[in-house]
Amino acid sequence: MKWNIGSALRAVGVAESAVGVFADSLTALLPAFAIDSRSRVAAFLAQCHVESAAFARLTENLNYTRAERLVAVWPSRFAGLAGASLYLRNPEKLANHVYAGRLGNGAPASGDGWRFRGRGLKQLTGRDNYRRAAQALKQPYLELPDLLCHPEHAVRTAGWFWAGNGCNALADTGDINGITRRVNGPAMLQAATRRRLTARFAELM
Repeated sequence: MKWNIGSALRAVGVAESAVGVFADSLTALLPAFAIDSRSRVAAFLAQCHVESAAFARLTENLNYTRAERLVAVWPSRFAGLAGASLYLRNPEKLANHVYAGRLGNGAPASGDGWRFRGRGLKQLTGRDNYRRAAQALKQPYLELPDLLCHPEHAVRTAGWFWAGNGCNALADTGDINGITRRVNGPAMLQAATRRRLTARFAELM
């Protein structure tokens, strides 16, 4: 790949420790998922930057301290503040509640919500996504979900999700909001930041 990804990451403020961990893996692995043009690389890096808190967090942060925030993030899972308050400062209980019965996960008692919480640069979430990634990449992600926290697997699973969900085509047309919907879902969290970072990475490529 002709772009200096390490320099681009440094220019947007990614910590040197994270640059050292991810620059080589990103450079080596992105072409395998056809993330091989300026627009595609820029959009991919921007989305990963937001999802992973500037390449610093590879496991979903579910340690919430305010009921209001829980209701805002998961309005369909919490009818009010009183119910939400029962899940504060308890990441495992929260994951098993909000991710139960969807994304291929079982009931709260199954522990699937916690076991298959967001991991990797994409914050891949849910038993179904872990299973599909495991089959596509021939890795034991269902048995060893923490593999997604290893830099190589963090990049591979993000690239697999990106390519499989049509994000390259959206990057080609500059549809960054469309990419955000596919990566983050209807919440569209930090959509403006994702657009800004995509433009900045494109300048740096």
